[in-house]
Amino acid sequence: MSILTGIVLPFLFKLVGGVAIWVVGGWLINFAMKLMRRALASSGNLDPSLIVYLVNFLAALLRVILVVSILGYFGVQTASFAALLAGAGLAIGAAWSGMLGNFAAGVFLMINRPFSVGDFITGGGVTGTVEEIDMFVTIVRSPDNVRLIVPNGKMFGDTIENFSVNPYRRVELLAQLDNSADVGLAVTVLREAIRKVPNQYPGKPADIELLEFNERGPKLAVRPYTNNEHYWQVYFDTNRLIADVLTKAGFPVPRLPVQLGSAAP
Repeated sequence: MSILTGIVLPFLFKLVGGVAIWVVGGWLINFAMKLMRRALASSGNLDPSLIVYLVNFLAALLRVILVVSILGYFGVQTASFAALLAGAGLAIGAAWSGMLGNFAAGVFLMINRPFSVGDFITGGGVTGTVEEIDMFVTIVRSPDNVRLIVPNGKMFGDTIENFSVNPYRRVELLAQLDNSADVGLAVTVLREAIRKVPNQYPGKPADIELLEFNERGPKLAVRPYTNNEHYWQVYFDTNRLIADVLTKAGFPVPRLPVQLGSAAP
C-alpha cells in the first residue's frame, strides 16, 4: 500500500499532468499558429508559400520547447537534453547543409520576389515558365514542355532574367542584304510591311536600321516589340516576312564574293 501511495499514485498524477500539458500546449500552439497565419495573410505583403514556411517553422520550434518542458516536469535534466538536441541539430545541419541552404534560398526568393509563378525566366541554368516555388526547389516548364526541377540554392545564387516583369520585349532579328542592294529602299519596304505583323506592342513601332557591313553586304537590324506572351509568334512572323518581302521586291540573294587565286610566278 505504501508503494501505491508513495510511487504509483504520484507517477500517475504526473502522467496525467504531462498529458494535460501536451494537450493544452498543442491546442495553444495550433491556436497561435491560426492567429499568426491570419495576421500574415491579412497584411497582403507576403507570398502564401512564405507564410506556410514561417508558420510551420515556428510551430515545430514551439513543439520542441513543449516536449522539453514536459521532460522537465517529469524531472529529466533538460540542460543535458538541450545540449544533446543542439549537438544533434549541428550534426543534422552539417549533413543537410545543402538542403538547409535550399530552404533558406527559398525563403529569400519569397521575400525578394525576383519572379513569381507564371513568369518566364532564365535562372539556375534553365529557361522556362515558373510553375511552382517549393520549400527546397523551383519547378520550371521549358518551352519544349519539359518539367525542370532546380534547387533553390542554385536558382538564388545565379543571375535571374525575368522576361515577364516588363510590359514588352524587343525581338532581335537580322536581314542580310547583298552588296548591290539599295539599303534605303530595303529599310522603307520592310518598315511598311512589318506593320502588318499582329500582336506588336501598341505605340512602339519596330526599329529597322543598318547594323553593320560584312563580306556579303549590309546587314539590317529588324526589331519589333511585343508582349512576352506573343514573343515567338512575332519572331516567326517577322522572320518569314523579311524573306518574303525582300524576295518579292527583287532584292538579290546575298552571296559570298568570289576569291580569286593569286597568279603563279
